[in-house]
Amino acid sequence: MILKYIKEIIFPSMTVLGTLGNMFVFVNYMFSWWGSPEKKPIHLILIHLAFTNIIILLTKGLQKTIAAFGLRNFLDDIGCKSIVYLERVSRGLSICTSSLLTVVQAITISPRASGWRRLRTKSAWHILPFLLFFWILNGLISMNLIHSITGTGFNISQLENRDSYCYFMLESQEIKWIVLPLMVMRDAVFQSALGGASGYMIFLLHKHHQHVLYLQNSKLLYRTPPELRAAQSVLLLMLCFAFFYWTDCAFSLILSLSSRDKTLMVNTQEFLALGYATFSPFVLIHRDGLLVDWWHAQMEKLRKCYSRLYVQ
Repeated sequence: MILKYIKEIIFPSMTVLGTLGNMFVFVNYMFSWWGSPEKKPIHLILIHLAFTNIIILLTKGLQKTIAAFGLRNFLDDIGCKSIVYLERVSRGLSICTSSLLTVVQAITISPRASGWRRLRTKSAWHILPFLLFFWILNGLISMNLIHSITGTGFNISQLENRDSYCYFMLESQEIKWIVLPLMVMRDAVFQSALGGASGYMIFLLHKHHQHVLYLQNSKLLYRTPPELRAAQSVLLLMLCFAFFYWTDCAFSLILSLSSRDKTLMVNTQEFLALGYATFSPFVLIHRDGLLVDWWHAQMEKLRKCYSRLYVQ
């Protein structure tokens, strides 16, 4: 009973807060994107990441919220296929987009003499083919769900319970051995790229820190470039991603091997699955001062409005 009340509080709170946070990041960077003459690739990737997080929260988080309140059979067969398919696709998009964000940021802050500098995108529009490829890749990998997911209108005794509203039908071994290696390969490739780019950024930021200490000892004034401040934000964001991703993987492995009561562990794993989508926008809001900038912009608008009224 206590666990039920906790679920009724945690999942709705995470869904609402995470959706609002990602919508704020999405709108903020959209205005920065269209209002700035220089289109930054990082802003486009962050817009896509926020959009992906919103899909995760509206598919998985909203389902868990409704199920936590005991509502069942609220999705028909088509609804189940659509929701679970989008949930799987958005999870893959989150991994791919986070990896792309880290790689692009690492290239952005690389020294001019570095060979990586030649890979720097000349235009933010060059990022669009990568994002389109991510949608096609994850859409194809998740195609098996369209056939294996069904609603509660079918004979439940013949189905493997996944959630209280949507069910997995047993798949053929051939399909499993096609889909599973593709998912593992995708995660391994993009996680490796993310880890390598993050390590490279840590190395560059360490060199920058040593340079700053040298200038301070020489009593010279030095300001951190905006690219390095952005790199620090991206690195913190990736630490958040790595924590939730690998903890989620660890709990999934424990669940598959455990034979005891799994209720608490299942709910913990569901919390971890929503963790990155919920908390990542607030990392950006805090690190990049988005809320402060937004507040100053609103105050400036109010000041101009009052000035016009006063003149009239």
